[in-house]
Amino acid sequence: MRPGDEVTVHQLLGRVSYFHALFIEPALAPAPAAANGEPCCNHRTPAGPVRPTVDGLLAGTGWAVLNEIAATLGAEAGRCPSHGPSCCATCRVAGSAAAVAEAWLATEHRAYQRPEPAVPTRLACREAAAARLTRVFVHQHHVPCPAAQVGETAGAWLLPGPDELPLTGELLALWRDPLTGNGSPVVSWLNHCTDLDDIRRVLETRRPTP
Repeated sequence: MRPGDEVTVHQLLGRVSYFHALFIEPALAPAPAAANGEPCCNHRTPAGPVRPTVDGLLAGTGWAVLNEIAATLGAEAGRCPSHGPSCCATCRVAGSAAAVAEAWLATEHRAYQRPEPAVPTRLACREAAAARLTRVFVHQHHVPCPAAQVGETAGAWLLPGPDELPLTGELLALWRDPLTGNGSPVVSWLNHCTDLDDIRRVLETRRPTP
């Protein structure tokens, strides 16, 4: 990685952790029904090469915070059925990123009194977050796996922008291509909010007058 890239990654992970603790956790929407996903690289049958594990790699990096956040969500959607410390680290980043994005999406919809997000929108957010964050993780730690080769197949037009859902929209925008400097800028007014009610009030004042 280029000089400064490590700092950028840690700053972005820190922003995810901070925003989750400040905004999402106190108002967390109920998790979707539990449904295990496909086995990770290290638990497929027949087994392929054992890739760096959650316990062996992920736990010693700043990315551990993403795994910790996902563990608090109570959702098993997309998780490896053998979920544990021997899972592939890259697969875990992909699954954790997807779970975090879906939780943020649902929580923001609920907090702003909007209808529950439709399944295609949930899927689009999960896929985009998994693809974007995993791409950066692989670039930083050189741990490719099939999870890192999955692109964003759901419609990009379904993804919320920062003007619609500030937290989810910023999460997706900032991780689109953060190491090239082409990511969207931080939504600075979020730094002056203390909870989701504050964000809702700002959105209401910015809503066009009929």
